[in-house]
Amino acid sequence: MKLPERYTEQMKELLGDAYEAYLASFEETPANCIRVNTAKISIEEFLQIAPFALTPVPWCPSGFYYGEQDRPGTHPYYYAGLYYMQEASAMIPAQILPIAEGDIVLDACCAPGGKSTALAARLNGTGVLMANDISASRQNATLKNMERFGVRNAYITAADLNRIADVLPEYFDKVLLDAPCSGEGMFRRDPSLIKAWEEKDSSFYAPLQKQLADAAVRCLKPGGMLVYSTCTFSPQEDEEVLLDLCRSHPDMHIVPVPERYERFRPGVLPGTEDCLRLYPHELHGEGHFAALLRKDGTAEKIPLLTKPGAVPKQMREFASLLDSRLLRGVITVRNEQVYVLHDKKIADSGLRMVRSGLLLGSVRGERFEPSQALAFACRADDFANTVRFAADDPRVWKYLRGETITCEEGRDGWVLVCLDRWPLGFGKKQSKTIKNKIQKGYRML
Repeated sequence: MKLPERYTEQMKELLGDAYEAYLASFEETPANCIRVNTAKISIEEFLQIAPFALTPVPWCPSGFYYGEQDRPGTHPYYYAGLYYMQEASAMIPAQILPIAEGDIVLDACCAPGGKSTALAARLNGTGVLMANDISASRQNATLKNMERFGVRNAYITAADLNRIADVLPEYFDKVLLDAPCSGEGMFRRDPSLIKAWEEKDSSFYAPLQKQLADAAVRCLKPGGMLVYSTCTFSPQEDEEVLLDLCRSHPDMHIVPVPERYERFRPGVLPGTEDCLRLYPHELHGEGHFAALLRKDGTAEKIPLLTKPGAVPKQMREFASLLDSRLLRGVITVRNEQVYVLHDKKIADSGLRMVRSGLLLGSVRGERFEPSQALAFACRADDFANTVRFAADDPRVWKYLRGETITCEEGRDGWVLVCLDRWPLGFGKKQSKTIKNKIQKGYRML
């Protein structure tokens, strides 16, 4: 792999004697990892049922390396949302943000949603997560990942971060800003980024990162915490952005990261020693930079909507089968779609919404049809008419391919089809036949 000469000179200056070790890391095969969805299954239980050998990622308790021969993206557990495939170093930003249950959290530049799924799992059905990216088209992937993870307390938006800061100033307890960057830390995994770097290097990204960091701080409550991260090595995009931020906002401070992994390196400029630098020649992962910051002051928690809402008449029969906790919030119907909202201020903010809260389903005339998002948001015990298949049951594969399946268990009518205790989607049962209702985008190809 040929690296640009200008880049190699910069890395020699940054790494000194360690440069040759960094260069040698390009001969190594990048690591493959999954991150367990702890909102659906405990780590201990997943390790008992995991169909492939796993090795822990040292800095992320829910992260695991898997072997080159394994194909976790083709296993039914993936389709049930039990894990997300994510590069090991990319797990660190969401891991170091100290999420507490009930927090209102903003993932500011989230697509395709990997870090958002980690934040949502740590919220564990409490609080609210706004997963934002300025690109509406990229948010389609975020929506799919969040739905499969069973997230029901999220708003997926496609808005300029400055616009969010204007309409929701100091609203969020925690903010994650994984900023667009020159991608130097990913050159080994994605060599196409080298050409992109030659066209747009740090001098292009640093001004944008400073603007985004400023907007992120404006979104953050007094006493709130922010993680700034990139997948690049340039101090111009990393430490210099944070030092500029702290000068512009004297109430912001870089703070130590709890449980810092021993192979993380500190920031390279004075005042940034508590930042994290991840180098591929020193750990089993790609290059990354992350820092945790705190805003001075305190703020009260914002109460969320927790009482069960009134469902439309077309949904009443179906709702009688559903655990009422899934209906807590404000239930609203827009364009024949039924949603349950947990935060009216975000819902009424005027921001471009890809998804507001949990999509329960659609009403057409006198009929109600439940959504794929609702199926994933359920646990098996949340629906009164459920059928469960073991992972080795061939009907699991048939259902995931969108085929009709036969089953003696369960009553006629709407039925929740589960892989063990993890829902895959809904079906309509008549006698011994279940008509498949899994959404096409979630089928196994």
